[in-house]
Amino acid sequence: MLIKPKEITITDADREEHTFIISRLPATIGREILAKYPLSNAPKIGDYEVSKEAMLKMMAYVAVEKEGQEIYLKTSTLIDNHVPDGEALIRLELEMLKYNTSFFGKDGSQGFLQFLLNKITGSLPSIIKTLMASLPSLSQPVLPHSPNSKRQ
Repeated sequence: MLIKPKEITITDADREEHTFIISRLPATIGREILAKYPLSNAPKIGDYEVSKEAMLKMMAYVAVEKEGQEIYLKTSTLIDNHVPDGEALIRLELEMLKYNTSFFGKDGSQGFLQFLLNKITGSLPSIIKTLMASLPSLSQPVLPHSPNSKRQ
């Protein structure tokens, strides 16, 4: 059962709109998800499996209405069947975070989510410089084996 259900519209990568029903998270589930989200999605320290686990728990509190029945997005298969693409899924996740917190920013206030996005954006130039610096060593030509070399 959804807590304080709210109908929202999400735009997918093709600019088509899709309607979802989002919910408040129960207190303990909300705490777990909110504790995992910022760090598991941060560059360099993120852990995709933790991020995925948090997303799956959160999506169980999202529904779509089909033929008068609410279908809860409790599994990866249900998510894949009802959320059209990754862009729409990320937008849906952000809407859930905004709906379930005051510190992720809403009504024009700069909250934690904007702070996190600013940090990530701010670190992109240094990440790109590091990647560019490592390109020459990664793109060294592979020398053919000489007749005397041993295959490993």
